[in-house]
Amino acid sequence: LMTADKYVSSIIRKYNVTGEIDAFTKSTVVDPLVMIIKEWAGTQLIDIYLSGSRAKGTAISLSSDIDLFISLKSDTTNPLKEIYGTLHDKLVNKRIPSRKQNVSIGVNYGGHSIDLIPAKKRSGNTNDHSLYKNKVDSWTQTNISTHINLVKNSGRIAEITAIKIWRKLHQLDFPSIYLELTVLDALYNKNKNQPAKNFLTVLEYLRDSFIDSKIVDPANTNNIISDELYKYEKEAIAKKAKESLNQTNWGQIIW
Repeated sequence: LMTADKYVSSIIRKYNVTGEIDAFTKSTVVDPLVMIIKEWAGTQLIDIYLSGSRAKGTAISLSSDIDLFISLKSDTTNPLKEIYGTLHDKLVNKRIPSRKQNVSIGVNYGGHSIDLIPAKKRSGNTNDHSLYKNKVDSWTQTNISTHINLVKNSGRIAEITAIKIWRKLHQLDFPSIYLELTVLDALYNKNKNQPAKNFLTVLEYLRDSFIDSKIVDPANTNNIISDELYKYEKEAIAKKAKESLNQTNWGQIIW
């Protein structure tokens, strides 16, 4: 008989994607997109690098599989909304299926779903960036490197990955950074190496505490991550967590 821990670990393995991008995907998907981004950014480009779940070690085959963070120079004069909008237009003009999301532009290209995150570096010797927030027509300041390192070194990769799988299977809108910080909160001071128990602990937190919990960006305390979702969206997550906890069989919670 498979233990609960073995089952949860097997599900994580089933969907887990390595952080490295294979040579074929790099040459047929990433490189052509990078060319288009370079054409669009011109002399204002600093760098384009892997961010998101690939960089954090929590990538799964169910979600957008590549995140590219586009860092523009701090002296870029175009407003963030225009930066975001013109990148989207550039992709559309190249006949690439693109959709505006919150801080990213979702692209389908070469059989992959890719999120492009255009951002303007803040002046000074930091890696802080300003990003446009399409959902609320506003902007935010954050530090993607801080997020990557926090998750990568959290010792909670398994639990975060499992909750990402659960989110996707149950079709919940739950932004990744919000999800990651919530898992870290829920498991604060809890033991490691007990994936099933910790997974249920996170679901209990989602059911009982999540809706009213304030989650702050570790890279910028003015950035309230828990404001990323409306109350009804949080309620949907709490409701699904309650439903999952009421199941008698692991195969009905995560599969």
